[in-house]
Amino acid sequence: MKSPFRWFELTHNHRSLFDEILKGCRKRQRKSQKELYKMFYAYGMSITLRYSRSENEAISILNDAFMKVFDNIKSFDSNRPFKPWLRRIIINTAINQYHKNSSQFHQLVTIENGQELKNEEMITSNITYKEIIRLIQNLPPAYRTVFNLFVIEGYKHKEIAGILGITTGTSKSNLFKAKKLLQKNLEKILTWSSYHVRSK
Repeated sequence: MKSPFRWFELTHNHRSLFDEILKGCRKRQRKSQKELYKMFYAYGMSITLRYSRSENEAISILNDAFMKVFDNIKSFDSNRPFKPWLRRIIINTAINQYHKNSSQFHQLVTIENGQELKNEEMITSNITYKEIIRLIQNLPPAYRTVFNLFVIEGYKHKEIAGILGITTGTSKSNLFKAKKLLQKNLEKILTWSSYHVRSK
């Protein structure tokens, strides 16, 4: 018979291991930094893939973010959850990357009143997670960044405007454009999938 305390023991052991890794990172031990990176690589990539144009760019953003994590790990309060702290650093790094590239991509629109799509609900049952990520990656940088901050991260348009240095109207308009492009491209995928199934 399994011990009723087995789950607690596993959780406790995992926490102890994590605390040891953090302690090593605070001492700038390469082994501990590598372990922390491996532990949260998949989680970090799930964020950076949405803010980037490619997997290589996503990895670059994640690597930059972890450099900041290692530089600021001493300021992390161990009594608080680690993931939200890490997530904030990753998102800020992705936004910094956007600012670096924004001079190259003049994709911002200046319509002061963004519109909402009539059909916001997208049918995604027939496409994979990778396809959804690819759709987001293919958005112009300005649209992609606003879409992620508003839809995924839950920021308000006023907050996004402050973060990106744009007006709230531009933020709303970029979101509208992003949704419109996503829906258009999603419909293409679903149409192709439906045709492919029927032709078999």
